Amino acid sequence: MNSSDRVWVITGASSGLGLALAEAALTAGESVVGTARRAERFDALGERFPDTFLGVEHDVRDVELAAKVTRAAVARFGRVDVLVNNAGVGQLGAAEEVTDEQLRDMLAQHLLGPAAYVRAVLPYMRAEGSGTIVQMSSQGGRRSFAGVGSYSAGKFALEGWSEALAAEVAPFGVRVLIVEPSRFRTGFNDAHVLLAADQDSAYDGILEAVRADMTTSGGRQEGDPVRGAAVIRDVLSAAEIPLRLALGREAVRNLIEGYTAGLEQTREWASLSESADYPGVPSSARTL
Repeated sequence: MNSSDRVWVITGASSGLGLALAEAALTAGESVVGTARRAERFDALGERFPDTFLGVEHDVRDVELAAKVTRAAVARFGRVDVLVNNAGVGQLGAAEEVTDEQLRDMLAQHLLGPAAYVRAVLPYMRAEGSGTIVQMSSQGGRRSFAGVGSYSAGKFALEGWSEALAAEVAPFGVRVLIVEPSRFRTGFNDAHVLLAADQDSAYDGILEAVRADMTTSGGRQEGDPVRGAAVIRDVLSAAEIPLRLALGREAVRNLIEGYTAGLEQTREWASLSESADYPGVPSSARTL
């Protein structure tokens, strides 16, 4: 298939990396079905690309509608070649501050919504014997820090679920790419976008710097969505793609540091960890 024939479904396509990917695909002559919570945000794209763009109003937390959006994409363009699960928002709050409802909301946006879209597109991709699922995670999907635990919970869950997914769908010719961006110049940190739990004064000293950093970095992020979208497109054009792709210098640095520290810690405690097994019983032989 020529890249100009590709059909994309991109959630959260009205801003940030989702919009950058949509515009790059459309400019290349590809077709895009984009979702957003407010359909009017697609007016400009619809006017520029009336034949190759379809904007759909959808909140990814409404998992029942994912199949309907997918059917609309197939009805309009014949198939789905690339699914990009991009929609979602950040949330600030210590574990004690974040309510069950707020935690469930993070899981709904970053795990359950993407899972619904994956289930919807896979029958079409399996029938074609090809396709790519792009899961937009975060460097916070592999490393977390104080104040963003609820956000990372959704992204960690997405990554674990997607790693298993990759092994399940590879025999059908379907690929999975988990993208782990650092901070990009999107609306992620804007006051009307970034969510926050009610603050408990007990955590003021612990989270003050994190809150200040997260709420004042809008417009100063080093990541360029257009360049980021180009990198993702370059990776998707490769014959072999990685399971995970760090995106941006900060993500590369932080993830390398995290993997290195984790490896060192595992080795440091290895002897004691291994002593938990029955003596003399051989290690499990798994088909992994």
